[in-house]
Amino acid sequence: MAGTPVKKPAAAGAKTAQKKSGIRTLKPGEVLFNNADPAESLYIIQKGQLRLYLPKGKGFVDLAILRAGEVLGEMAYFDEKSRRRSCSAAAIVTTEVIEISFGAFQKTIENLNPWFRTIITTLADRLRKTNDRVKELESNSVGFGVGGKVADYKFFTNQDVTRLLAMFYMTFKTHGQKTEDGKSKIHLNRLKFYMFDIFNIPEIKFEEFFHLLQTENIVEIGMDEENLPKLILIRDPEYFKNMLTFINAERLKEEAKQIKVGDRCVLFLSTALNYLAKHPPGPTKDSSGKPLMAYPGREFAEGEILLDVGQIVRIGEDMGLGLTDADIRDAVTAGLSDDVVVGDLNKRVAVINLARIKKIFPALKLMGALNKVNESKTSGAKYN
Repeated sequence: MAGTPVKKPAAAGAKTAQKKSGIRTLKPGEVLFNNADPAESLYIIQKGQLRLYLPKGKGFVDLAILRAGEVLGEMAYFDEKSRRRSCSAAAIVTTEVIEISFGAFQKTIENLNPWFRTIITTLADRLRKTNDRVKELESNSVGFGVGGKVADYKFFTNQDVTRLLAMFYMTFKTHGQKTEDGKSKIHLNRLKFYMFDIFNIPEIKFEEFFHLLQTENIVEIGMDEENLPKLILIRDPEYFKNMLTFINAERLKEEAKQIKVGDRCVLFLSTALNYLAKHPPGPTKDSSGKPLMAYPGREFAEGEILLDVGQIVRIGEDMGLGLTDADIRDAVTAGLSDDVVVGDLNKRVAVINLARIKKIFPALKLMGALNKVNESKTSGAKYN
């Protein structure tokens, strides 16, 4: 008995035969395909990582992370009725995939033993039915509010962030080793052991967070003893502790009392901090330790300096950032800065709490980046 051959509609085969195979490179956040898109190819990951997910309500349900050597998109080949994608896929890091058209894949399948073709088709059909059942039952990734309306969805909750920061701090503090230039290093495998095996952090959360830390230059990646990019380097474990302390304190406050600093203010403060690192501020106390006056009627407090706001705006103009005096407004509201005033020589200046800003700025910058990730995962937005 020859067995049951795999049946494929002629029209579909003709269509997919037009699709060419080849290598594709995806940038971080770039979508390879979306759920329900017409499917004409399957993919083999040559380098990098891809995230599989499904839209749900205002957010997404994360299904899996695929790495080098794994295959995706093959299920659509066996879906003769619609030839549609059963989920979405996007790159987490720069990723290379080998695209194989269904036309080319069909030729390979036809050369297989008929019995083997039947087994592949049967297994694929069973897996698809299981996936459909999971979609029907899944309900724990997005909450529902009163009247069945979808509640606000956050990929990174405050609890997620504090747990991740705590794990980074604990692992580096316990197992970190000093490098010659004073940095702290740890192997990625040890970090993952604590994240996944001990504290059961969801893999997709860790991968997204780890990629974000690299993007924000909080961690660096170096080569290990086997010349693999698995060595994590940071300036100081206390860096994570300071961010954790601030974020944890903020989440316990009433919303009206939380420090909220927008992207424009973060950009202004970043420019100011870079400038002050190269041009240290003048003295704020006299020789006896008595506070000096910033300007008539305004005495310096501990940690405060007088910032030349006009100079920061000019630097922003030279850099094409389009900074204005108004960009410091969020810092004023948060109690990190006074209002801008006109001082000596008609300079636009403001008293800022430099010590406080330097301490919490990394956390403010990280929270801004996390908010962007959360916004990108709401309904109608592409994954980034």
